[in-house]
Amino acid sequence: MTYKEIRESFKLSDDRRDAGLTTPEDIERFDGIPYGPDSVWQILDVYRPKAAGEKALPVIVSVHGGGWVYGTKETYQFYCMDLAQRGFAVVNFTYRLAPEHKFPSSLEDTCSVFKWVLDNAEKYGFDCERVFAVGDSAGGHILSLFCSMCADSAFAGRFDFAPPAGFVPAAVALNCGAYHHEPPTDPMISSLMPQILPNGGTAEEFDTVDAVRHVTPGFPPVFLMTSTGDFLKDDAALMAGSLIKASTPFELHYYGDSKNVLGHVFHVNVRSADGRRCNDDECEFFKRFC
Repeated sequence: MTYKEIRESFKLSDDRRDAGLTTPEDIERFDGIPYGPDSVWQILDVYRPKAAGEKALPVIVSVHGGGWVYGTKETYQFYCMDLAQRGFAVVNFTYRLAPEHKFPSSLEDTCSVFKWVLDNAEKYGFDCERVFAVGDSAGGHILSLFCSMCADSAFAGRFDFAPPAGFVPAAVALNCGAYHHEPPTDPMISSLMPQILPNGGTAEEFDTVDAVRHVTPGFPPVFLMTSTGDFLKDDAALMAGSLIKASTPFELHYYGDSKNVLGHVFHVNVRSADGRRCNDDECEFFKRFC
């Protein structure tokens, strides 16, 4: 698939999923906040439960999916507000997409957002001792690389940008992620890589983006999720192996069964009972680290 085909297909699906949804009455939202100089791509929203008032809340940063070529904060707003209803401040951001902005632009933007969270904690009521993150599909891949940068200075040294000094998320949820890229075996992922990587997919590039290779001690605790109908579920098993080797605390959750086949990133659908259950489980996991 080309990036244009993915954008058209994914948007139709997302529009159907969220049709008719509105901002919950119990959520306060702050929209269109810049976190970088690009006024189109580098913007974010913050969602908070109104009942919390000005109380500092644990934070969830959401890294959206979309095959590295699709997605904005708008496509994840209802999912993120649903998380906020569980007692969190949620940061939902747009990042630069390929092929207009090739790797590692999305990873650089993710670093910038976490810096923004720490710098704006007082204004938006963030508890910086309890910063969590969720990422699905391509967002799970980006988030896993960010965690590797936080945990391993040698890996971080491959890039000309860095995460906040001394920062590691308290815990993360990696959902239906695309972690293994050397060589990519899924046809869609294979077709995308030349559109995403600056040099089209050299051995060095594949080594850098292969997230399962870069899990080291110091990687944050992980809620690792996949499902019966997730076309990337084999990647979860590979990531689990890397987490075990690094002695990283994690839980592997597998949703659905033969009679209830749950697809890729099913949890983003806030109308789905299965999605809400998964999101409950992830937030309960985070609360153990509060």
